[in-house]
Amino acid sequence: MKIAVYGPLYNERSKSTIKILIDYLKSKKANVLFERTFYESIVTNSSIDLISHGFNTFKVLDASYELLISVGGDGTILRAITYVKDLNIPIVGINTGRLGFLATIPMNKVETALSEIFEGNYRISKRSLLAINIDGNEPGFDLNFALNEISVSRKNTTSMISIETWLDDEYLASYWADGLIVSTPTGSTGYSLSCGGPVIMPESDSLVLTPIAPHNLNARPIIISSDKVIKLKVTGREEKHLVSLDSRIKTLPNNTTITISKASFQVQMIELKDERFIKTLRKKLLWGADQRN
Repeated sequence: MKIAVYGPLYNERSKSTIKILIDYLKSKKANVLFERTFYESIVTNSSIDLISHGFNTFKVLDASYELLISVGGDGTILRAITYVKDLNIPIVGINTGRLGFLATIPMNKVETALSEIFEGNYRISKRSLLAINIDGNEPGFDLNFALNEISVSRKNTTSMISIETWLDDEYLASYWADGLIVSTPTGSTGYSLSCGGPVIMPESDSLVLTPIAPHNLNARPIIISSDKVIKLKVTGREEKHLVSLDSRIKTLPNNTTITISKASFQVQMIELKDERFIKTLRKKLLWGADQRN
């Protein structure tokens, strides 16, 4: 099996997890390649000897890979997807971060989880993405897709911005707010949730528009069908505003037309058979912890 391993810069918190991962993959005689920067960080900052294990590195992926293992938190998986793109490589996350809605394998269950994956005891959860198109002469994003959300927000000001919003060329509203989030079901447990948006089941064919600190209290989040084409245009006191795709940010001039739609491909997340989204919600959000419920 050809496996890619991706992670952030090496830190001591993930040392034991990386050692377990390396030993297990070595025992399975897998063809393992580490993302180059991650590989160099491990070799430089730890005593873990990747060289003697014969592991190689990658800068880009292709369709020959059968699995990508992300070592980190949910943000690490979001960055890993910029390598996977539309290659349909299944992704699994080992959680060395904090919350972990996407990176669901805890550090103390790495070997058990990998054994289940190698034996085929898992299912694939297909996750929708968003794509962005920026009109005019402004350069767009090199990678124009996002798994969690696309958001517009103010820049260099404490003043609100106005976000004119259309759905399929039908005017919806002008949000007076700090910004607006367009979220996928996957992203509904992230930034959107922090701004009062709803939790949406991953398999739902929908999106949510969530205003960030709106001036009008009747400006509430709205769930829409995922086949809607969303157009945004920002105005405000400053000449420019920010647009972000997950963690990637760009500055745009006001009155730029931003078109957001469902991407033409999905990403494949591995879920172990004893892991369910509802179970993750209960564990991460402490639903049911209050015995009165």
